[in-house]
Amino acid sequence: MKTKAISSIFVLFAIAAGMASMAPDAFADHAEVAIVTVDESGFSQTCAEAQGGSGCYVPVTATVDVGGVVTMTNTDPTGVHTFTSGTVDGFAPSPDGVFDTGVLMSGDAFEWVPEAAGEQPYYCMLHTWMIGTIIVQEAAAEEHADDHAAEEAAAAEEAAAAEEAEHAAMEHAEAEDVELMVMISDSQVMGGTQIELEFNVLHVNYDLTATQNGEVVFEETGLHSMELIATHQIDAVGSDDNPINVKVESLGIGAPGNSDNWTGPVGQVTTAQVVPEFGTIAMMVLAVAIISIVAVTAKSRVVPRF
Repeated sequence: MKTKAISSIFVLFAIAAGMASMAPDAFADHAEVAIVTVDESGFSQTCAEAQGGSGCYVPVTATVDVGGVVTMTNTDPTGVHTFTSGTVDGFAPSPDGVFDTGVLMSGDAFEWVPEAAGEQPYYCMLHTWMIGTIIVQEAAAEEHADDHAAEEAAAAEEAAAAEEAEHAAMEHAEAEDVELMVMISDSQVMGGTQIELEFNVLHVNYDLTATQNGEVVFEETGLHSMELIATHQIDAVGSDDNPINVKVESLGIGAPGNSDNWTGPVGQVTTAQVVPEFGTIAMMVLAVAIISIVAVTAKSRVVPRF
């Protein structure tokens, strides 16, 4: 069917459609395709030479579905052209009769609906250096391929998610299997008791409570140990008759303030009775005091005269 454009709007539309059809196949609409001619392609073979002999139609290779619509438009304002199916050898054309637009004046258009899949070459009867190709494909086959690809992608994504979940579960299980060990030691320092906690893992979150004679003498919650050793000072001194009871309760292992991702044992309790001896600092102070006393005594010693 041959029709004439009645306004320049149609020509602009054809040009835009032709440019759109140059996009990658993944974004092309294969139900419709528009092909246009290059300006001044009837006066010069530059378009053919610049594109390896096949650049005077845009797009030079178009893809359309079986049953789709191919719109061929002469958008060259300087000449007349044809879209004739077949091949050309040099200046000797060989039409195959599939379609022929006849002579199209500038702005004229022609529509062709392919009925079978395959490649359909074409050329211009008036300017044999102008050649192009239309690739006709089965729409159902393409849709099936797209569906199959989508199914494969979904299956791969599901498998990856399952593997990630399994890996996370294994890591969590391994973390839960961590045995938290807490060693509690003490010493009497500056009229109080210094408690030293030694952990077997880093980043332990815990609560610490100390009681003496049934009364709480120290209590802090939400503590965090970045190192393997944590030290706390208790303002009380225990004795054999009145020891200090220390309780450490684990909250989990991980960065402070991120309890949702903590691992390891939760609620594990470690206790100890503290009856501190003199600590290192106290012993040093005591030693200095003893040395000072000895020194003073030596200086003030009275030697009897006879």
